[in-house]
Amino acid sequence: MNQPERTYFQLQQAQEVAEVFAKHNVEFLFIGKSGASLLSYPFPTQKVEVFPEKTIENGERLVRALRELEFEITDETAEQIIKGVDFVQLKTGPFDLDLVFAPDGIENFAEAKKRRIIVDNFPVANIRDIIASKRASGRKKDLNDLPLLEDFQEEFEKKMYGRLKSAFEIAMEKLEKPQ
Repeated sequence: MNQPERTYFQLQQAQEVAEVFAKHNVEFLFIGKSGASLLSYPFPTQKVEVFPEKTIENGERLVRALRELEFEITDETAEQIIKGVDFVQLKTGPFDLDLVFAPDGIENFAEAKKRRIIVDNFPVANIRDIIASKRASGRKKDLNDLPLLEDFQEEFEKKMYGRLKSAFEIAMEKLEKPQ
C-alpha cells in the first residue's frame, strides 16, 4: 500500500474510527491531543490516539476493525494488539493511529472510562486524564503542551460544569452545614 500524504487530525478520521469500532464493539477512548481536539482544544496533532481496553477479546475485535479501516495489519502487529502491548503505532493505513494500551499517568481503562466525556458520540478521556498522561510521560514535547492544555482544562471545565469550587470552598461548605 502506498503511504497517503499525512495530514493533521481531522474530525472525519475520528468519525471513521468511532463508527467502525462501534460496529465491532471495540471498547476504547480517544486520548492525547486528538482526544483534546474532540473537546475543542484548538491546537493540531497529526495522529489519532486511542486508549483501547486491554483484553484479548477487545484486541481481537480491534484487529478486525482496523483491517476494515484499511490498515495493513501484519500477523506480528495483530499479535501485539491482541496481547495489548503498551504502545502500537500504525502508519500503514489511511492516517496515523497510535494504540496506547497503557497510557502513562492513568491507572487503568475501567477507571478512565468512568471519567470519560461523550462528545458527539465520541468517547473521550477526561481532560484531566489527558493532562495526567502527558505530565507522567515526561517527554519534552508533552511537557511543552501542558501549560496550554491546563489553560484549556480550566475554561473547558467552567463551560461544562460552571464555575468549579476550590477544595477550600468545598471544605468550608461542609463545616457550615449542620450534620
